[in-house]
Amino acid sequence: MELAQIRLLVTDFRGCYRFYQDVLGLKPQFEAEDGPYAKFSCDGGSAGIALQERAQMGQVLGELSAAPAGYRSLVVLRVDDLDSYCAQITARGAVLAHGPAPMTDRMRVAHLKDPEGNLVELQQWLALRAAD
Repeated sequence: MELAQIRLLVTDFRGCYRFYQDVLGLKPQFEAEDGPYAKFSCDGGSAGIALQERAQMGQVLGELSAAPAGYRSLVVLRVDDLDSYCAQITARGAVLAHGPAPMTDRMRVAHLKDPEGNLVELQQWLALRAAD
C-alpha cells in the first residue's frame, strides 16, 4: 500500500488552487485552476496534496454537501529553511498564524491557514532521531 495523496474538500476551489500554487509554491500536476480537481506535488516524496470541489463529492456522498465547522485537517510540509520559506510566502501574501518558533528541541514550526481554513504546518527538522 502507498499513500497517494491527501485530498482536501473545498468550496473556494480557485482560491485554494492559487494558495497552494502561488503562495506555497507547490507544482500542480496539470493546470486546473477552475477545478473540480487538482493535485499538487512537493519537490520530494511521491504523495501530494489534492483539492476536490466539495459540491462534486457531495453528489457522490450527500453528507459532504454541507461545509463542516471547525478545523478538519492539518497539512504538514517539511522545509529545509523555515525562516527563509516563511519570508518567501509572506511576501506572496501568506499570513502566519504562529511562528516560526520551536515546537520541540528537534523541530521548529510555523502555522497558517488556506482559504478554506485548513491548517498548514511548516516544519524544519533541527535534528533527526537516532536509529532505534
